[in-house]
Amino acid sequence: MPNVLYDALLAPHQGNPKPFLYLKDGAVVSYDAFLKLSARIAHVLRDHGVKPGDRVAVQVKKSPQALALYAACIQAGAIFLPLNTAYTPTEVEYFVGNAEPGLVVCDEAAREALTPIAKKAGALLLTLDGDGKGTLADEAAARDERFETVPRGEDDLAAFLYTSGTTGRSKGAMLTHRNLLSNARSLVEAWRFDENDVLLHALPIFHTHGLFVACNVILLAQGSMIFLPSFQIDEMIEWLPKATSMMGVPTFYTRLLDDPRFTRQLTSHMRLFTSGSAPLLAETHVAFEKRTGHRILERYGMTETNMTTSNPYDGERRAGTVGFALPDVEIRVVDPETREIVPGGEIGVLEVRGPNVFKGYWRMPEKTREEFREDGFFITGDVVTIDKDGYVQIVGRAKDLIISGGYNIYPKEVELLLDEQEGVLESAVIGVPHPDFGEGVVAVVVPKKGSTLDEQTILDGIRGKIARFKQPKRIFAVDELPRNAMGKVQKKALRDLFVGTFQG
Repeated sequence: MPNVLYDALLAPHQGNPKPFLYLKDGAVVSYDAFLKLSARIAHVLRDHGVKPGDRVAVQVKKSPQALALYAACIQAGAIFLPLNTAYTPTEVEYFVGNAEPGLVVCDEAAREALTPIAKKAGALLLTLDGDGKGTLADEAAARDERFETVPRGEDDLAAFLYTSGTTGRSKGAMLTHRNLLSNARSLVEAWRFDENDVLLHALPIFHTHGLFVACNVILLAQGSMIFLPSFQIDEMIEWLPKATSMMGVPTFYTRLLDDPRFTRQLTSHMRLFTSGSAPLLAETHVAFEKRTGHRILERYGMTETNMTTSNPYDGERRAGTVGFALPDVEIRVVDPETREIVPGGEIGVLEVRGPNVFKGYWRMPEKTREEFREDGFFITGDVVTIDKDGYVQIVGRAKDLIISGGYNIYPKEVELLLDEQEGVLESAVIGVPHPDFGEGVVAVVVPKKGSTLDEQTILDGIRGKIARFKQPKRIFAVDELPRNAMGKVQKKALRDLFVGTFQG
């Protein structure tokens, strides 16, 4: 029996001296060296009793060794569970308690705090630092560089990723070998990746974007990666001339545009820039194209579905949209109440079906049933509309819907108008308790550099362009919007901050 992911992503590279990872310090890790490292780590997993189907919880800094641990889990048949490095020990305790891993791997600095958590869950704890050192690395150094790959089928689990938990406790999304491989194949095809590509990789690898989109695509295409620990502007400028493609989040692009060294000449050789994990402002699209001549390719996905839609490689990459469904992915837009498909151009909830869609939530069968239709479509919770040309536009999250005075208000509609106002860089619209209307609309705006925003001036600017009940009742200016590690605006944090706006 084959090991679906290993056979497609890793086995073809056995003995291959080609560079796989270019590192910040100038070191190069070949494909062959990477596979030997992952095999040694796989021995450590097996020797400590990690069996096929066991979870391996990982909260470590980005490094070649951390990526090799992911590969080792695939080869050993274990389920890889990456955790955000910003999570506190209290948060990690929930994930470890819920997933019940056989092994926890953490940074040396977290060992003291996480040891009792691992012990309580009956898990072994090993360490791995950002420099590749730690007890895991020490043990792996003495192991054989060959490991007999454990058979795993399409429906076997390859990874867990926990959702952000904005509407309650985080849920473990179970991703199979088929989910990950099918999506990698779709993206290689859609974005034209091949063995000549060198991807500039500055994303974290505890998230779908940096791990499954970036790394799996390069492994499948047999390309190379410039593997940077994080986004640092000087390093990005230094390494860009050696890359052919880059995957980023909106903040990567806005920071590059703020640097005068980021020029058309610096990017003239580049083949592709993609953006995801959070909406890209139309203004950023325009500024980027004006500066470089490139149009950023924006796409859409989520933890449970991997990548779902993408703007076209050939053809118009339309600002403000996330393009069309990827190959083998079906999408539809439905009325959340009637569950009927809405006419083109109308707003509804996006539902997705395809080999990319996850298996369900770990130990939450009822929640899993709630989120799937009987015909297999997954309810994303994202509110969208599809224009006459078929481009999908994300309007917002269903949970962010504001109901004021009995009327439904989609924040994105208001945000687009606010972002057009002079001096406004970006905005976020939320609903907070209101004594008369149930919820009152509050806008939080970030001014452009050198601009001073006046609440009344902004309100005057949108009056007449949108129904009165949709207009913000208050506007607040802040230096920046709260975001998670992938750049998504944290509206719950904003609601908590402004919850008392209309009270008292």
